Amino acid sequence: MSASSSSSRSFAILGAGITGLTAAYRLTRLGHNVRVFESAARVGGAIATERDGGWLVESGPNSLLADAGLLQLIDELGLAGQRIPANPAARKRFIVCRGRPAPVPMSPAALLRTPLLSFGGTLRLFGDVFLRPRVRTVDVSLADFIEAHFGTQVVDYALNPIVSGIYAGNPIKLSTRHAFPKLWQAERTHGSVLRGLLAGAKERKRQSLPKPQLISFRDGLQTLPHALAAQLPADALCLNCRVEALVPGSRWSVIAHGPQGAHTEEFDGVISALPAPALAQLRLGALGERPLALLDGIEHPPVSSLFLGFHREQVAHPLDGFGVLAPEIEKRSLLGVLFSSTLFPARAPDGHVALTVLIGGTRQPEIARRPPEEILAAIEPDLRQLLGVRGAPVFFRHHVWPKAIPQYNLGYERYLEAFTACENTFPGFLLGGQARDGISVPACVAAGEKLAARCTALPSR
Repeated sequence: MSASSSSSRSFAILGAGITGLTAAYRLTRLGHNVRVFESAARVGGAIATERDGGWLVESGPNSLLADAGLLQLIDELGLAGQRIPANPAARKRFIVCRGRPAPVPMSPAALLRTPLLSFGGTLRLFGDVFLRPRVRTVDVSLADFIEAHFGTQVVDYALNPIVSGIYAGNPIKLSTRHAFPKLWQAERTHGSVLRGLLAGAKERKRQSLPKPQLISFRDGLQTLPHALAAQLPADALCLNCRVEALVPGSRWSVIAHGPQGAHTEEFDGVISALPAPALAQLRLGALGERPLALLDGIEHPPVSSLFLGFHREQVAHPLDGFGVLAPEIEKRSLLGVLFSSTLFPARAPDGHVALTVLIGGTRQPEIARRPPEEILAAIEPDLRQLLGVRGAPVFFRHHVWPKAIPQYNLGYERYLEAFTACENTFPGFLLGGQARDGISVPACVAAGEKLAARCTALPSR
């Protein structure tokens, strides 16, 4: 339901990634005026899709694990007919073990046969169910937390590759409390992480909440930000437009530099959905101070993505799954490989397959920064040994994210406190997004919804 015209206000939104676009869409639906400032030439942020003939390339996220809130937004945008579920084969996952892709066990019987854990390692895993609730007084690294519950083998051959796939990070440095809050809460309430997660699943079932679904869209993930942007008024988006300073007063002055040069616009409030490096440079107030300069300390490792197309006969592996992750202990030059043409249909021409290789992160940042030809040469032995890839790719795309994913490392609370302190110092300036609310696309969508709701609750200036 739209707000009445008498209560309509205007809001500046910094950043046209998925958080900023969601906030802009929701505020527009509520009857408010928005202006979205984006320094790039396109919307979507890390979500970027390219179609080239029969190939569909995702240079950012490759799939969405859509929760109830995201599914509702997709339906609201009229995208239900374009949504496609992941191939059921994608439930199968592989982890490199002793130089070969080993299936991740999905049943107790498979767990007893897996090469990923010894018999003793399997018994140690089930020791978690006997642990009692524990309230920790200080945060602990994710590696230490998981080792205490499940043992060293689970850290080496489950946690380490999973963290590389999600954060491109290091479990020895990541904060359990901030990077994986559900695990932290499960220990507090149940002691056993396994029992806590099972209880959470039962509660979702009791509330009839739909299970998260692994999805994409026929034309790739960029469908979502494009649909959000299409719902905005024609003059709401200001692309190639960098915000240089914000000045509070009876109204907020936003000083920006765009295609037509520098200009100033006034608003009732300002939302920031900028990434941490941009926020660290943002100047606020009459003196042009940078109250969020501390955010420059957040680690953002580089990640390179190589999309490789092959004739089907060039790849010996059946590619019957989501992909394969490489634990650090296996000493590979890649973090993992997604089986893109298995995951969703129409990602490769007939008779071909597509692989998306992820390189770099905190493990090997120097490889991610190399020229694409050097990266391909570095990972070629891994592709040959792990998947039986023979010969050069017939299609090739490279994308590098120099500052890819914010690392929620130990001590991350000081950055969260900086967000809160800034909002308290500058009422009417609201902050959210990947560096504050979680790194996944559903978390960023939820952050946009929350920011819009907080805007509508702001007192009139």
